[in-house]
Amino acid sequence: MPTSFAAGPVRVRVPATSANLGPGFDALGLALALHDDVAAEVTAGGVTVSVTGEGAGDLPVDEGHLVVRAMRAAFDALGGQPPGLAVECVNRIPQARGLGSSSAAIVAGVLLARGLVTEGEHRLDDEAALRLAARIEGHPDNVAPCLLGGFTVAWTEPSGARAVSLPVADGVRPTVLVPAERGLTASARAALPATVPHGDAATNAGRAALLVHALTTQPALLLPATVDRLHQKYRAASMPATSDLVNALREVGVAAVVSGAGPTVLALSELPEGFDTGTDWQLLRLPVDVRGAQVGRGRLGHAERDPVAAGRKS
Repeated sequence: MPTSFAAGPVRVRVPATSANLGPGFDALGLALALHDDVAAEVTAGGVTVSVTGEGAGDLPVDEGHLVVRAMRAAFDALGGQPPGLAVECVNRIPQARGLGSSSAAIVAGVLLARGLVTEGEHRLDDEAALRLAARIEGHPDNVAPCLLGGFTVAWTEPSGARAVSLPVADGVRPTVLVPAERGLTASARAALPATVPHGDAATNAGRAALLVHALTTQPALLLPATVDRLHQKYRAASMPATSDLVNALREVGVAAVVSGAGPTVLALSELPEGFDTGTDWQLLRLPVDVRGAQVGRGRLGHAERDPVAAGRKS
């Protein structure tokens, strides 16, 4: 069946995400209420991209933009490429900080392409969209919460990525502490050893299982549930300030972990009154985003074009 394209723009709002959450390496993720808004429409030819907010002036504004690359992959899966594209990005998720900016771009691109194809949701359902997004990203732990919202458990089968979203207990109040410096997922992964001690793997298996219970039912167990031996200690040398802050928070009873590949720190319980993070960290208290990616018709509105980040800062 030939591909036909919808008239007019499609827009999507995608949340920031934090992955791993300590022991849940490449499996667990959490959607956070800090969003990028992206809109796209089919044009007669060429590709134009505008970027406002995070990444403006640094991100490519042509075929090299990750949203466009994801759209191209999705259009291939949907049966055909449009003659041209116009894309508008309003970014609030910090770039290269461990808060899922690349996954947000990928999910946005996949959903925009699907929305621009007639009967796109029938040709590429949510399960197929997740598989495609995970294939582009390389792992599913960030794209799953971005797409589904809430707390997600993701895994990969021979057919591709799968995930479930679970409700989060009321006592979970995430805070992210974002440094000015950037990090690269590829560099962080390069620091990981090819093998780990059996005891470390066994510890992580138990704590990851406990973390599911703590996040969904009993937040009082978040501190022991976020113990990790698989990845954070190997990455500590490349981001010492992040490691020091995680350790300092945990010493005062805060369930703190490295967010994704870092260097942002995620705290899953309240910081004690008067705790001094220093001046090098932007603090954002972000509720869990339970909705995940949201798609609509039409251009971005005035509020959606505001690049100022949500959340309470200090």
